[in-house]
Amino acid sequence: MSESINQGRHQGIAPADGMSQVSGSTETALSTSTIFGLLSATAAQWPDRPAVVFREQDVRWTWSQFKSEVDRFAAGLLALGLRRDDRIGIWSPNRVEWLVAQFATARIGVILVNINPAYRIAELEYALNASGCRAIIAAERLRSSMYLEMLQTLAPELATCEPGKLMSKRLPLLQFVIRLGQERTPGMLGYDAVLNGAGRAIDTAALDEISEALDCFDAINIQFTSGTTGNPKGATLTHHNVVNNGRFVAQAMRLSEQDSLCIPVPLYHCFGMVLAVLACVSTGSQMVFPGEVFDAGATLAAVQAERCTALHGVPTMFIAELDHTDFAAFDLTTLRTGIMAGAPCPIETMKRVVSQMHMGEVTIAYGMTETSPVSFQSATHDPLERRVSTVGRIQPHLEAKVVDVGGAVLPIGQPGELWVRGYSVMRGYWGDEQRTREAIVDGWMRTGDLATIDAEGYCNIVGRLKDMLIRGGENIYPREIEEFLFRHPKVQSAQVFGVPDPKYGEEVCAWIVLKPGEQATEEDIRTFCREQIAHFKVPRYIRFVPDMPMTITGKVQKFVMREQMVEELKLAAAKNA
Repeated sequence: MSESINQGRHQGIAPADGMSQVSGSTETALSTSTIFGLLSATAAQWPDRPAVVFREQDVRWTWSQFKSEVDRFAAGLLALGLRRDDRIGIWSPNRVEWLVAQFATARIGVILVNINPAYRIAELEYALNASGCRAIIAAERLRSSMYLEMLQTLAPELATCEPGKLMSKRLPLLQFVIRLGQERTPGMLGYDAVLNGAGRAIDTAALDEISEALDCFDAINIQFTSGTTGNPKGATLTHHNVVNNGRFVAQAMRLSEQDSLCIPVPLYHCFGMVLAVLACVSTGSQMVFPGEVFDAGATLAAVQAERCTALHGVPTMFIAELDHTDFAAFDLTTLRTGIMAGAPCPIETMKRVVSQMHMGEVTIAYGMTETSPVSFQSATHDPLERRVSTVGRIQPHLEAKVVDVGGAVLPIGQPGELWVRGYSVMRGYWGDEQRTREAIVDGWMRTGDLATIDAEGYCNIVGRLKDMLIRGGENIYPREIEEFLFRHPKVQSAQVFGVPDPKYGEEVCAWIVLKPGEQATEEDIRTFCREQIAHFKVPRYIRFVPDMPMTITGKVQKFVMREQMVEELKLAAAKNA
């Protein structure tokens, strides 16, 4: 390793030799703790400090109480016969049982499989069978998603089988269905029954013996990542992956046991279980959950009532909070920091979060499930302009580079695909060696994101590799146009993508959500664009919509927009050689 790269590794700032490759600081050593080891250490250090608040369930626990609940459920899972490396799915919105399961499974080495709360029958069947789940913990329902009914449809044998002895034709590996709530359902075990174990005494010594035999490099979590084509891929993460990512994320926010983090993001996603939960557990910060699903008013009320100092969210959540009709009535002066991530963060929204929500130390984080997830994050002391216009600099103990189509590193400032390497890269896609080999090259995770790295090491995400459009030979990055459209005083949000065009190959299309009460025409938007951005970037097609199609985590589904526009405009993709 050259001296200049070695220096950059320790400073975590500038790329070497004018090339888009950076290395993070190694000043803080990597932890070899397991997930439960992290909780155990925190509970020992601050047993009586507040740890967990679930406002909707009226739950308030100290760290020692939290650990006790984890021990009880871990013992219950052991009593069922679940053992190290078995898989157990969890299908639920944000509930305290989800949090307990995250640590109870890790205590005994059972691999937790996060199941998207938005999944329906076909997706559920695929996830359970692909990961080989022996058990599933399921909520009764979420809004129109009737979880238990869907499980009964997949496994009608539940109606007549003894709880814990399911033998299902469509779910052949599934034995246990553990339902949340007080009601009882044929063929299913109650969560409380597993937790209480018919009044048995908890053998913590036996639990400790199991926990101490675990290795931090063991697989402990499978998260299915959605794609536009093909089946979801089960990113397999280790204790080492997520524990260290949680630690360094917390370090970037300067979290301590004095902080209280409001968590409206979903637990099934890395944003909730790593950037929020593990960041808090690594520092002793209190976790505050406003409700099962995101609600802007409930989030603002939680911040005020619990005197939260930090708040997480995707951009759409922050926008909803800022535009809440009673926003001005909430006291948010205790806020200091937090993370905006999960989707491109509009610069104007960042500025409003800083000025109107008192989050002067808010950070931007960038990553993907396959990298546990954060690779780049801004620091609380970074200049505001850097924090609102980039995703920060490389995290400790990681490397990143921007490469061309052949994998060669590009000079600073030139856009290319971002690759990441280091402790955070997943073990692979569960049971899918081919797609793992396609995604990871010599230890480098290919992100599929287009990025630039500047002379100081700040990274900017300019779009998805597959989202970049080429109009008449000109490379166009949708993010650039979206940021420009966001400056329009009437525009709340904008998404830009390409649609087929017989003359230019592709044309620019923009979907726009206007601020409440505002009106605008397509020509208003084009006039705003002309003479300020290049003519080939001005959207040819503009649609005003009430909202954007999104995943449950707030990621915009551009492929859905594209499909709708292709159908509406009766467009056909240009044929290429």
